Amino acid sequence: MGKEIKVWYDREGDYLEVIFERKAGYFKETEKDAIMEKVDKEGNIIGFSILKVSALRKPLSINLKNHVA
Repeated sequence: MGKEIKVWYDREGDYLEVIFERKAGYFKETEKDAIMEKVDKEGNIIGFSILKVSALRKPLSINLKNHVA
């Protein structure tokens, strides 16, 4: 059985959020202004968000990596 992924889009705020795992965490910046990654306290990626989704005119690509040493 596959893992459930939560996807939420707020049209008014033009904000997309994708959550891989529901657990405590926080959003932090990435090298792309529009993308934030959500990490848990150990630094594992548990989701990401994209701001101003409708303004994207070309594919947006980023490599999300766990930050655990």
